[in-house]
Amino acid sequence: MNLAVLTTFANEVETELHELLRWWMKYTVDEENGGFYGKIDNNNISTPQAPKGLVLNARILYTFSSAYALTKEPAYLNMANRAFEYISKHFLDTKYGGFYWSLTYAGDVLDGKKQIYGQAFAIYALAEYYKITANTKALSLAQGTFALIEKYSFDPIYLGYLEAFSIDWKLQEDLRLSDKDQNEQKSMNTHLHVVEAYANLYTVWPDETLKTAISNLLANFKQHIIDQKTNHLHLFFTANWEVKSTVTSFGHDIEAAWLLQEAAESIADETEISTFKTLALQLSAATKKGLAKNGGLWYEYDTASNHWIKEMHWWPQAEAMVGFFYAFQLNGDEKYLKHSLHSWEFIKNYLKDKMNGEWYWGIHEDYSLLQGEDKAGFWKCPYHNGRACLEIIKRIKLHGNHPQ
Repeated sequence: MNLAVLTTFANEVETELHELLRWWMKYTVDEENGGFYGKIDNNNISTPQAPKGLVLNARILYTFSSAYALTKEPAYLNMANRAFEYISKHFLDTKYGGFYWSLTYAGDVLDGKKQIYGQAFAIYALAEYYKITANTKALSLAQGTFALIEKYSFDPIYLGYLEAFSIDWKLQEDLRLSDKDQNEQKSMNTHLHVVEAYANLYTVWPDETLKTAISNLLANFKQHIIDQKTNHLHLFFTANWEVKSTVTSFGHDIEAAWLLQEAAESIADETEISTFKTLALQLSAATKKGLAKNGGLWYEYDTASNHWIKEMHWWPQAEAMVGFFYAFQLNGDEKYLKHSLHSWEFIKNYLKDKMNGEWYWGIHEDYSLLQGEDKAGFWKCPYHNGRACLEIIKRIKLHGNHPQ
């Protein structure tokens, strides 16, 4: 592949990164009530009284911290500082520990539950913020949240992590992350983001207990979560890892392909690194089943009913950019590079809002926009698309197009 193609790719996503982050700085800052607005529509109109979610705020903290680490742009550090201050002042539970799931627009507790997925993103973001500031409070909060997850969520019998707890860390009856999810005790999604968070924390705090937890999580994926026949991910499980789902999530397949490899790299376990390089390529190959002719990645496929959800959401396309590029780095197969480039072309053609900025949530099979979805909101954050841009820039410009 021509070096000029890679250079153009990196330059384009670098421009996109700054456009995305400028959009978040311009439209999401809540000057009246602090922090960031909880909801902004496709016309960039905010809903000032929308609830404020932990996931959104943690992902803002992560993205702007990571962007500052790469670019040293002072405005990005200011946004990261704002996010850290708001999270540590309003989302932090000083009585029971951990972080609340959601707040009112004014910063009061709305839902105090301790969803492990949310706690993981807090750790992920706090570790990233610590990298750029050496703020010891951020590191202490990340370490403390890790200890709470291990104390309350870790399953000492079957390993892995239970999904959700009350404000005072009692196991919830309703464990679901969202209305779209199954009410099961364990999920792929939570485990993926716990290992992602733990790996990032380990880069700044190489603790042996944390290393063991990462190793156990990688074992969970090898033994239970990655289907050894199809190389897709199972999504939901009972406590003892009985599979309770029949749906394939292509975005998660390709996201896991590179995140799990990074986790293995973080603990410098050569056996796991070798294993997850192989698994990364297997997951990437399996993901190709979800590719459409236009370069986009379909949302989901249910093997039990043979039903496709033929929507193309923003985040699987972002993860496809990174995951397929990583597969290309691993084995040099230019087909994977082309898949990554096609994902980027799809984003530019169909998801990027050329008038109002940022990306749309997604489109239907006929290219019409999904209606009623946020431009920024409880789940629509700068993390997937911002991180995808950062990863492509780093992998092409800083690492000579080779795996880290």
